[in-house]
Amino acid sequence: MTEKTQERAAAAAPPTPPAEPETALPAPDAAAQTRRNNQMLVVLLGAVFMALLDSTIVNVATPTIRTDLGTTGSALQLIVSGYTIAYATLLVTGARLGARNGFRTVFLAGLVTFTVASLACGLAPDEGTLIAARVVQGVGAAMMMPQIYSLIQLKFEGAARARALSLYAATIGLGVVVGQVAGGLLVSADLFGTGWRPVFLINVPVGVVLVAAGLRVLPKGRPENPKGLDIPGLITLTAALLLLVIPLVLGHEQHWPAWMVVSLVLSVPVFAAFAIVERSVARRGGSPLIPGRVLKTPGLLPGASAMFLAMAGYAGFLFSFSQHMQSGLGESATRTGLTFAPLALGVATGSLTWQKVPARWHRRMIVIACTVTAVGHFGIGFAVRSGGHGGVALPLLQLVVGLGMGYITSPLLTVSLARVVPADASDASGVMTTSAQIAQVLGIATYGSVFLGTADGQGANPSAHAMFVTAMLVAAGALLSAVASMKLPRPRKS
Repeated sequence: MTEKTQERAAAAAPPTPPAEPETALPAPDAAAQTRRNNQMLVVLLGAVFMALLDSTIVNVATPTIRTDLGTTGSALQLIVSGYTIAYATLLVTGARLGARNGFRTVFLAGLVTFTVASLACGLAPDEGTLIAARVVQGVGAAMMMPQIYSLIQLKFEGAARARALSLYAATIGLGVVVGQVAGGLLVSADLFGTGWRPVFLINVPVGVVLVAAGLRVLPKGRPENPKGLDIPGLITLTAALLLLVIPLVLGHEQHWPAWMVVSLVLSVPVFAAFAIVERSVARRGGSPLIPGRVLKTPGLLPGASAMFLAMAGYAGFLFSFSQHMQSGLGESATRTGLTFAPLALGVATGSLTWQKVPARWHRRMIVIACTVTAVGHFGIGFAVRSGGHGGVALPLLQLVVGLGMGYITSPLLTVSLARVVPADASDASGVMTTSAQIAQVLGIATYGSVFLGTADGQGANPSAHAMFVTAMLVAAGALLSAVASMKLPRPRKS
């Protein structure tokens, strides 16, 4: 056929219909995905609540534990602090395990570990078993907690992420306070003659439910580019944290023997060695435990500093005021726990309403909230100084402090981590959670030592004076937190 014949045939042929587009895969149901994310958030926040609850719930149970098991003072201190030591020192390690093996896998492994250890605590026949089980509890919590922020960062966006982080911060604040309340109620109830044991056993049914729900709603999958474990960094950082945390936790009870002072001093060069190790790992092309680019993220270090100062004062105040109520004023565990109810209400209210403030005001709002918290602590100090119990002003002042903390913690998490890229979510989570946990250890050790050292006599008056001094120092720490918050980055313009 000639070319002209072909052209005439083509012109006479009917036009070719346009090609059908390729059939697209059906779009995922947005409503179903939102519902699934919310279910996941319930599981994550349930685990947060349990982990934070157990950091304080045992405080008011210690007199009963001592009577029941015949523990020494040092053993009792390890029962309280063994959890915190393991938890605080292994948080960064838990974050890296999640980035390497999958957030879902490590979270569920930590939740199972925590639940089994809680059962062992509740059934412990002696002090040695209880101390060991508390340490394992802390290991489980350290595996769980870093994955929670990472999953929120990766599965929520925009306003949904801000809301999830607000609930996360509110749960952290409430867990610490409610631990005091729940511990007092459970010990006083003496369920079935079990005394202090329900303080731990209550975690078992909750943990079983959370594991079952987590298997169903947590997203599966492993990281596309898993990070190496950085064994030298893990060993060096863990050693440095142990050298720092153990003396801070046990120092007052042991009257600061020489080895504890040496341990504190040695922690400084070991932290320096950790920084050198991390630079060396990065130069070799490895995956340092805390990448330098994470620390350079705008807002992360100022936010971690402000969070450290705020949480140190918060934990120190809770510990000291609990001691003042029980040892100084002779109040029951139940009365002591319920005293913190206005504080818990304030934290919840602030954490859940701060988003109503326009984003351009968030940095100033944090500074103002730190200042308000300082004013509240000043007021509590003077109220307690004059009457021991604080009178009718105490619940109002606790509400003020709680509102301030609610307007500090949630916005700080959001503002400090807003510019963290998803690939660094787990590492940033490890930095922030470790900062908050070390702050609580240091706050209890520092402010608690001030309170116990100042209350050198028995009775209400020495205790009230010690609480006044402690409240003044906590207020000063809140003002320093305000100064650190001024370094947070300004919000980006749309």
